[in-house]
Amino acid sequence: MRRRLLLSTLGVALVAILALGLPLLLVTVRLIADGARNDLLRQAQSVQAYVEDRIADGQLSPSRLGRLVPASQRIEVALPNGSTLSSGPPVHGGALVQTVLLREGGKVTVQRPISELHSDQLRAGLVVAVLALLSAAVAAAVAMFSARRLSGPLLVVADRAARLGAGDFRVSPVRHGIPELDRVSDVLDRSATDIADLVRRERDLASDVSHQLRTRLTALQMRLEEIALSDDVNVREEANAALDQAERLSGVVDELLAQARHARAAGAHSVDVSAEITTITQEYLPAVQRAGRKLDLALTSGLSATATPGRLHQAVGVLVDNAVQHGSGAIRVATRGTPHNVVVEVSDDGAGVDADLVPRLFERGVSGTGSTGVGLALARALVEADGGRLELRKASPPVFAVFLSRAD
Repeated sequence: MRRRLLLSTLGVALVAILALGLPLLLVTVRLIADGARNDLLRQAQSVQAYVEDRIADGQLSPSRLGRLVPASQRIEVALPNGSTLSSGPPVHGGALVQTVLLREGGKVTVQRPISELHSDQLRAGLVVAVLALLSAAVAAAVAMFSARRLSGPLLVVADRAARLGAGDFRVSPVRHGIPELDRVSDVLDRSATDIADLVRRERDLASDVSHQLRTRLTALQMRLEEIALSDDVNVREEANAALDQAERLSGVVDELLAQARHARAAGAHSVDVSAEITTITQEYLPAVQRAGRKLDLALTSGLSATATPGRLHQAVGVLVDNAVQHGSGAIRVATRGTPHNVVVEVSDDGAGVDADLVPRLFERGVSGTGSTGVGLALARALVEADGGRLELRKASPPVFAVFLSRAD
């Protein structure tokens, strides 16, 4: 991206330089030629006045004529009596010539080597070329600055959009000082919040539907089982048929809920948990160091779990960020394996969670520190979307655990 921005800016600058530089070069060459002709004409007129004044006095001499023009130019004077006077070296290889007539007859001719004119034009052309090169250098510097200023923020915004698509709904406070990109960042933040709320509502809806349907179906099955004990054969047959339909309906509900969970975890795949945790903790290491805290990692290598990297990043990131903001002492992040799960534990030495808050800790809007109470609810929703679970293993000092299904 930076290269394309740089090349496009340089291309525009070079086109502008050529569009202005070439006409300027042509005009400059033309002006130098016209100026040389005008200067030569003025010199010829000056010689004309001198010759006409000295003819009357009889004091005209070639040596005095040579003082009227530069040494490289040649003067030829045709007098009215037919005689000729000349001064200056002969001009070879082409000359610029100007001629004026005398009042009494005759003429004055001044010649200048055309090589001098070409030298002046060449020097002027070099000046224009140097200015064009300087302009190109300035344009290149401006293009590099602009490309660096635009490409960096664009890559950051593109990375945020990619993480949002991968299920990472973290809101970023970073702004770049470019109104258009900052507007895109604001939109991404709002989209991340809206999608996170949608994920939470979807999970809550599935949980509520599952609970309500199972409760009603269980009550229905129990009632049908009682009716099936009737002495009436027809009643028993109808009750057993209805009980069979209720069991099939229960199976359909289980299948639909399983499909909903599968759809939410469609992006989940096998990930190296320790490698992902290392990447996540590196992002929060500067904040930990600014707080004067220590971050300890106890990672077991070779643990693979089924998860979406973006969701795992955000869920564990919420736990580490909470430990930085609300905990104290060293922050510990550890991974371990069980026969069926990979467990990620985040703990610190803080006071932990009040006992009366523990049952509702993962509910949205519940917080014991005056925060929004969104982080833990969202983290649990993201972990559950990948088929895992998030629990508070110990209230004080706090120990949070993320359970993921093993992929190996």
